[in-house]
Order: sequence, then structure tokens, then C-alpha cells
Amino acid sequence: MSESQERPLLFLDVDGPLLPFGDGPQREPSGTATDSHLARLDPHLGPRLAALPCELVWATTWGDAANTDIAPLLGLPPLPVVHWPESSDAQEREDQWFGLHWKTRTLVAWADGRPFVWVDDEITEADQDWVSTHHPTPALLRRIASSRGLTNEDFAVLDQWLQAT
Repeated sequence: MSESQERPLLFLDVDGPLLPFGDGPQREPSGTATDSHLARLDPHLGPRLAALPCELVWATTWGDAANTDIAPLLGLPPLPVVHWPESSDAQEREDQWFGLHWKTRTLVAWADGRPFVWVDDEITEADQDWVSTHHPTPALLRRIASSRGLTNEDFAVLDQWLQAT
């Protein structure tokens, strides 16, 4: 097993955690951000993310555009990208019933038993409960306040959890 396969995964959302919304304009459609929206991206986040003992993975609706539009601004290399499958109407109704985020099942499947961290601004207790029941190894779901994005406190929690895993 290679070193990257042994390390925990860090599933990284863009809108909210990396591009905070602040108190200003409402959310813009993913992947269509204006230059002023991208100006909210803190270039210091890239080295901090890269220093974490994990494998970074884009878990965002930006898809492959995260590697062309976001990664270079953060000084990150191209990262693996989670591609979102089409879900069935029955699956969507079940997820809505349980209050699951639409990314939850896909991320657990993508992790394939590896420990992971997921940072997103839309994580709920239902997602945490579902992951703890359906994922065989440790997982940390960290809800990030979309108004401020990733903070020093978030990085401290992530680093501590990853070091212990």
C-alpha cells in the first residue's frame, strides 16, 4: 500500500469552507464564480491544507474545475475529484426523509473503508449519525461556518484528529 493510500482522506468542499460567503452577496452558482468571488479565497489556506497528514480530495460541485480554478490560487497540485452520481428518486426521498446531505453516501462509498475527514458548510447531525453507522473506520465530519470559512480552530481540530488517526 502506498503512503497516500494509508493516510486518511480529507474531503474538501469549496463554497463556504474555502470561499466564505460573509455577510455580503448570496451564494453564486458553483463553478461560475466571478473574479471578486475568487478574491475571497485565502491563498494561505493551501499550504495549511497541504501540511495536514492526509490525502486531499475535492468534494465539491466545482468538480474538475476545482483543479483548474481553485488549486492554482491555493498553490495546490491537482487533487483527486469526487464525481457525483445521478441518484434515484427513491434514494433522494430516503435521504430527505433521514435529513442526509446528498454527498454523504457517495463520500462513504468513495472512502471505501479508509478513515476520512469531511469539511463542508452543510453537514448535519443526521450525516454524522449515518456515517458512524455505515462507515467501518473513524470519520470526522466538520461543519464549517459558511460566513467565515476554515478558521485556525478548524485547522487545530483537523490536525489533532488526523494525528491521532
